[in-house]
Amino acid sequence: MRWLLSSVLLVAACNGGGTDGEGGPFFTESMFFNQDASDAKIASNSASVIAGLRGAGGWGRGDRFHIDFSLDIFTADGSTPRRTFEPTAEFYTPDCDHVPMPVPANGRLEGETGYECKGDGDCHLLVHDEAEGKLYEMWRANMIDASFQAGCLAVWDTSNAYGATLRGEQCSSADGAGFPIAPLVFSADEVASGSIDHAIRFVLPNDRVRRAYVRPATHATDTTGPTNAPPYGVHLRLKPGFNVETLPTEGARVVARALQKYGMYHADGGEYALTAVSDRESTAKWAGLLGERDLEGLSVEDFEVIDHGDVFTAAFRCMR
Repeated sequence: MRWLLSSVLLVAACNGGGTDGEGGPFFTESMFFNQDASDAKIASNSASVIAGLRGAGGWGRGDRFHIDFSLDIFTADGSTPRRTFEPTAEFYTPDCDHVPMPVPANGRLEGETGYECKGDGDCHLLVHDEAEGKLYEMWRANMIDASFQAGCLAVWDTSNAYGATLRGEQCSSADGAGFPIAPLVFSADEVASGSIDHAIRFVLPNDRVRRAYVRPATHATDTTGPTNAPPYGVHLRLKPGFNVETLPTEGARVVARALQKYGMYHADGGEYALTAVSDRESTAKWAGLLGERDLEGLSVEDFEVIDHGDVFTAAFRCMR
């Protein structure tokens, strides 16, 4: 019998949209994902990296620029239960934080209907406590009855102006690049409003990413891509000359305009290029707004690499 949460109400799920002051989604201070990259310098090896990605197979899912809508972001407050979890072999020290995790009633893991990780996926659990000023992002969570196990938990201080090394050099988070997840995904409410005001998270299969990272990333996983493939953290921008009017829906055009203005950052391994927030808690709904395949018209050659500076070798020695 599944463990049942005590009867507390779930505060409305966060939709990831909007900005607070000079900050961005969830964070009060400006970070890399807030920066307008319309005029950012193109990397000198941009053409080589794009060719490397093409040679390695392009996007995932048969080289199709698909969107995954299975992620949820929940809110918590002082009444939300906190639960201590047992770290699994996928919990890395000192990369990860071992503190009680807020667990909202009626919440769910990424790709699941509840808190049990049945599908053996990433099973992310993302919870924002605005009053506390914390963003809790957990990877590979799994709750069955009284048992609560998890891989990495990254707790972000949403009032902190994080520096170049974010939570620490060579340190992972709930994503392989060491990034926060919630500020880099987009919601139906944002798309329906006509504007996504931040950069977007994207993922690639591990055989299409080289074993290295570039800023703003702080970590890379054990990938097998060729040396001219993109590294973790690479910042791609949709070329300004791409005609967004050729895309099939206005929702797709809203996403494409954000990719031209803010770009997208490589954050993790996976098959679906982009990650959106599910519409189970949002006002707007994805049906008729944006479909999984509405951005298939975007090829790797439609993007360019933004200049990123030094390339760091993945050493797997986190320094918090």
